[in-house]
Amino acid sequence: PAVLLDSSSSLLLSLLLAQLPLFTSTSPVPLRRPTEMDKLSNQTKNLMKLTQELLREHVFDSDVEPHRFRSLPEMSNRSANDFTNLELKPTLSQLHADLKLYEHHFEWLNKVSKKHHHPALPKLMEMIREMKSLMNLLHRQMQKVEAPRLTPATPSLPPHLPYHFDVLQSTHELLQHFKLFCDWAYRAFISLKPKISAVQ
Repeated sequence: PAVLLDSSSSLLLSLLLAQLPLFTSTSPVPLRRPTEMDKLSNQTKNLMKLTQELLREHVFDSDVEPHRFRSLPEMSNRSANDFTNLELKPTLSQLHADLKLYEHHFEWLNKVSKKHHHPALPKLMEMIREMKSLMNLLHRQMQKVEAPRLTPATPSLPPHLPYHFDVLQSTHELLQHFKLFCDWAYRAFISLKPKISAVQ
């Protein structure tokens, strides 16, 4: 009888052990809360998507006169090789100053577009809202790591745009330039993520 009891106990134990992975797998896995850097990279990706949609939905003349905006951040000197050498505080500060400069340009474009009843206007306003949201997120992160706030360059905006065609060309140039910036900023936020973890 003792042997029978032992075998019954071991059978019950085996059955319980067999159910163990089932119990553990059904228990809720704690969700990893997105970090500030996750939010920054996601918001930048949203802005890039909006920019691409605007370029796609409103087909602009590709023969754009270049350098209509002389005060936009210089993107040609930023390469993929930079990402491994990025320093946390100066990069966050520079990205914030760059975004502030783009904000000035897009707000100017928004005013001009209203006068010409540009069809891209609703999405343009959405872009400005998303940009402000990204700047607020970025500023919060800068305060956490004590990154200085830079004074953005004074925007050099084109004179009065009398024709609808001028507005189209300006919109195209700004969007193309901003798309490059968003792509670079997104990669920069991803690259800076481990450096943020190291200082927090």
